[in-house]
Amino acid sequence: MTIRVVLVDDQALIRAGFKAILDSAPDLEVVGEADDGTEALDVIKQQRADVVLMDIRMPGQDGIATTRGITAEEDLAGVRVIVLTTFELDEYVVAAMAAGASGFLDKGVEPEMLLDAVRVVASGDALLTPKATRALLASLGDTERVDVDEDAVAHLTAREREVVGLVGRGLSNEEIAEELFLSPLTAKTHVSRAMTKLYARDRAQLVVLAIKSGLTRVQDL
Repeated sequence: MTIRVVLVDDQALIRAGFKAILDSAPDLEVVGEADDGTEALDVIKQQRADVVLMDIRMPGQDGIATTRGITAEEDLAGVRVIVLTTFELDEYVVAAMAAGASGFLDKGVEPEMLLDAVRVVASGDALLTPKATRALLASLGDTERVDVDEDAVAHLTAREREVVGLVGRGLSNEEIAEELFLSPLTAKTHVSRAMTKLYARDRAQLVVLAIKSGLTRVQDL
């Protein structure tokens, strides 16, 4: 199955570079481009994108507002956003993650890492390092759009609570499996069930919920 990608950046040279890399992979295809956020929403809808590579600073509607627009659209529920940045903990990146982005990439990323990142996010995982997670959680306030449903948390099984705690620490399914002596498939199943119970849009939201609910302690990050 081909992963459909839309590039959103106001610099044509950057879009061209990313497009060349992405189109070189047999399982990835750039199906659309946009140089501002307003145009991006139309392109994403028209081209049925799976993943969006989103610049933050653009004229007109910026990447944060555009990411928020994507996550607010029910028809775009399956679209994943990767934020493009030049600084890992840029304040704008934190805001974009809180708005619903699934991860971030440095604009100078190596080609293979770019390809892997798109595949990871398309599969439902998140590109979140513990460092970025700490910055994200430190920024969350009363305006944060991710709320914890205490009743939903209470309905998690003991194993699911344990798994969610490890997701919050930034562990992959494979690392969770190793930590808990499970098969990777079993770990993935627990993560998926927990996401469903907690109404988490993707793994990035699950990280936020894990820490806000206390299943992951900030000091453990």
